[in-house]
Amino acid sequence: MTRNQSPTHEHHSDTPPGEMHRGLKNRHLQLIAIGGAIGTGLFMGSGRLVSVAGPSILFIYAIIGFFVFLIMRMLGELLLSNLHYKTFGDIAKDLLGPWAGFFVAWNYWFSWVIACVADITAIVAYTQFFWPEIPLWLPALCAATLLLLLNLQPVKWFGEMEFWFAIVKILAILALIGTGLVLIFTGFSHDGFQASFTHLWDQGGMFPLGLSGFVLGFQMGVFSFIGVELVGTAAAETENPRKNLPKAINSIVIRILVFYVASLAIIMSITSWTELEAGKSPFVQTFLLAGFVPAALVINLVVLSSAASSANSGVYSGTRMLFGLAKDGHAPARFALTDSRGVPTRAVFVTAVLLFTAIPLLYAGQGVVVAFDFVATMCATLVLFTWGSIVVSYIVYLRRRPQLHEASRFRVPGARFAPWLVLAFFAFLIGAFLYSEGTRWATLAAPVWFVILTVAWQMRKRSLLRQGKPLTGTIPTVRHPLDED
Repeated sequence: MTRNQSPTHEHHSDTPPGEMHRGLKNRHLQLIAIGGAIGTGLFMGSGRLVSVAGPSILFIYAIIGFFVFLIMRMLGELLLSNLHYKTFGDIAKDLLGPWAGFFVAWNYWFSWVIACVADITAIVAYTQFFWPEIPLWLPALCAATLLLLLNLQPVKWFGEMEFWFAIVKILAILALIGTGLVLIFTGFSHDGFQASFTHLWDQGGMFPLGLSGFVLGFQMGVFSFIGVELVGTAAAETENPRKNLPKAINSIVIRILVFYVASLAIIMSITSWTELEAGKSPFVQTFLLAGFVPAALVINLVVLSSAASSANSGVYSGTRMLFGLAKDGHAPARFALTDSRGVPTRAVFVTAVLLFTAIPLLYAGQGVVVAFDFVATMCATLVLFTWGSIVVSYIVYLRRRPQLHEASRFRVPGARFAPWLVLAFFAFLIGAFLYSEGTRWATLAAPVWFVILTVAWQMRKRSLLRQGKPLTGTIPTVRHPLDED
């Protein structure tokens, strides 16, 4: 039995006891969608990407962004085909079977725990910019504790925090682009290097490190986009998903062009890409190399808040997956308990407490950069399974429920061939991961995780059958209260 009481606020009137509240408004969802695509991978990981790929990073981001948009369109159509879906874990169990819901939800929860650990290592790196002598464990401990406290608040507070976090990130990137354009058109120079768009191709061309560097760049490029699917998780707690979700997903294209392609093009035009170091934020390095120390300090504060925002979103998303697992009988029932505000407090605690593993990780390797690269590689490998589950679910949806596809107001463009195109791209990405020595072992280790999940599923399945319980929760097919007339 849950501890949640019937909500008293009017906008919660359609929320059953024991369920999470729809406390996110349109502005929250739109900014969560933007913030989910601007995180540690862009602010810190792009430095590593530039060092291995050079200016071809622009093509890498554009290509990955195109496929991410297709995946999000598939997710959007699936979520809107039945508003009783809360996450893509629900979609997988409904269309692929109970085992798929178990695998997808646990894998996504685990990948977010890893991503949050990566964010905390990035926070440590950013903190060292201001206090080089600070012990590594201190900012990691403070960040993990803060994330735990933030996620124990009602979802409307999460939406409000991410709204303002996203505003800060957007303004910072737009300021960088605006400042860069001024420097380029005024012919600004530093250390004999004059700002110009020609630097995108005059230092060995757009592919200075050859095809090899271009292929290697996709691993960290994928990590940069982890979190964009958060808009699908947040839709379950949004007041008007049929109106707000399409807007958030359709804006992905312009976000990728502005926040990824344009910002990195500006950076490499005003600072030689050969000067940008792996493990450091190119946004901060650009202002430092250009002599704008105060601006570099401000940008570093922005990227610090961005890492905190990304980790905050990760705890939120992982918590909701764990909540759904408990509802389905795939995790201990205590994780499905909510308080009177609709917050799954126990799921929050067990997810957030694992972030403290970032502390020993920082001391186990050769420092922050090595720790960040390790967890980023692990996370990029696992997220392909999550995205793949969305694509395969969409293929099954088209075959089993063609009438819903035809009736949809948010159909995927080129729906018949788009999923197969995405799966072919995933095959290329796996090949790219195996090609790089730095990502090969993390990729080869992924099957071990799925073997563990297989054993866990068989044990859970036998336990449920023995108790006479269903293998998973059911997805209602009746009309949802939020469905339009």
